[in-house]
Amino acid sequence: MSDFVDRVTVHVKGGDGGNGSAGIRREKYKPLAGPNGGNGGDGGSVIFVADRNATSLLDYRFMPHRTAASGTMGLGDNKDGSKGEDLILPVPCGTIVFAAKGAQGQSKRPGEELADLRHEGDRYVAAAGGAGGLGNIALANRTRRAPGFALLGELGEERDVILELKSIADVALVGFPSAGKSSLIAAMSAAKPKIADYPFTTLVPNLGVVVAGDRRYTIADVPGLIPGASQGKGLGLEFLRHIERTEIIAHVIDCATLEPDRDPISDYEALEHELAEYAGSLELPLGAIPIPERPRIIILNKVDVPEAKELAEFVKPEFEKRGMRVFIISTASHEGLKELNFALADLVGKMREEVARREAAEEEARVVIKPLEQKGRRRRVADENGTALDFTIERKENGNGDFWFEVIGRKPERWVQQTNFDNDEAVGYLADRLAKLGVEDELRRKGAKPGDEIRIGRGDRAVEFDWDPTIAAGGELLDGTPIGARGTDLRLEADAPGARRRTNAERRREYYAMMDAKAAVREAMMAERQAGHWADPSIDDDRHDENSLFGRGESVDDGNTGDSGERQE
Repeated sequence: MSDFVDRVTVHVKGGDGGNGSAGIRREKYKPLAGPNGGNGGDGGSVIFVADRNATSLLDYRFMPHRTAASGTMGLGDNKDGSKGEDLILPVPCGTIVFAAKGAQGQSKRPGEELADLRHEGDRYVAAAGGAGGLGNIALANRTRRAPGFALLGELGEERDVILELKSIADVALVGFPSAGKSSLIAAMSAAKPKIADYPFTTLVPNLGVVVAGDRRYTIADVPGLIPGASQGKGLGLEFLRHIERTEIIAHVIDCATLEPDRDPISDYEALEHELAEYAGSLELPLGAIPIPERPRIIILNKVDVPEAKELAEFVKPEFEKRGMRVFIISTASHEGLKELNFALADLVGKMREEVARREAAEEEARVVIKPLEQKGRRRRVADENGTALDFTIERKENGNGDFWFEVIGRKPERWVQQTNFDNDEAVGYLADRLAKLGVEDELRRKGAKPGDEIRIGRGDRAVEFDWDPTIAAGGELLDGTPIGARGTDLRLEADAPGARRRTNAERRREYYAMMDAKAAVREAMMAERQAGHWADPSIDDDRHDENSLFGRGESVDDGNTGDSGERQE
């Protein structure tokens, strides 16, 4: 089984943001000293980074689901949650990131190109982490002094991407099957490709590092090509893309083939035709040299066979007339390999300088337009009527006659994710935000009526509810009477008792007033007792009175006294 993987589908998800805290600070003599809930931590992001130490995408074939760490929730005492750690995923240089297209449960196909990680250290954020929710201390203001809620953290971005590896090598060895490409790369480098005497032995590209004096370059052994490869025949397009990033194309031609309809010239022309057909459909990266303009060299192989050597000597002048350098070699006897090695090193050095010059020129020629940054200005999109809005509202219907209004916009979708719908105050806060943004006015303009179904967002993250434009954000009594603005606590009002801390003099005055009041009550009670206006309830004056505190309703026994000596009436 091959362990080279050059295209995989990866499901990436950024970490969720932590929830904010709705904590309340408490102090001595001050049961509600104000909000002190901290913010939630941001979630980590999934980031692809080009790394020269990564050689294939095999790890993502076995572990296609990658999730970054989530942020932690905020705490009381104004403690913010910690940020989730970013998930750094190394990929080989030359990896292209595509958006995955396809229905759920079906194989994905590449869509829009998202990033081209060509150089060491190139980065792409594939799935951004969610923002942490604000705590109630961040939501407090002059009118909302004690918020009893906090915002929830946003969910991390989640999607499928396709990673496609286009090998970055200095020299690409192309040729018919069994032309000796694997033998050549094994003779010139430390690579150990599979070598056998049957076609299509090489099923995956092989990379080898070649040293020529103090210079180093890489060779890519592209699997054997045949006529029709640009239309997908043979291994076809599966590996033709690996020559897109190479700077030099080396034709390895088998001069010892026994097939009657093949010769070095026809082999070269057939492969050049396939390369030209394939190059016509390419979109080359910035500064890249088009395939037809890249230098070619001809490598006539297997000249250890006498007939092959004669044929190589015969066709060499024909290739030189076309302006190409020709090398006659044998991978079995290593004839001509030293000259080929140093010639390739010189050509690679020149091409590297040319590519660097082209990239610099393209970068300088590019015009980058950046919008002016103005504080306080919001980015808006124009709807079909030309009005500037931060959102769009459309009336949707299904085949059953049901309808709803769909609200799409970055702000409304983010706000509903941050709302705790179990908290009435948080729901009222959301209603105020949507009304201030203009959602309610736009719903009325679109014909929405109270009770109609409203959906904010799309897909699994959409929130559905019945529209109630009269919803109040402030607290209400049981009879519906509002008690104040949202988040208002009567204990924090300036004229409310306990709103501020009393001084020692005020405490002494209040204490003395309380003691004087108690003494006055005791004196009044004693005067009433002495005047007989009221009796001590602990004394049972009349046991026969059923209405008395201790009355038992006993019968009257005239002239007799009880055993206890009490007078009987």
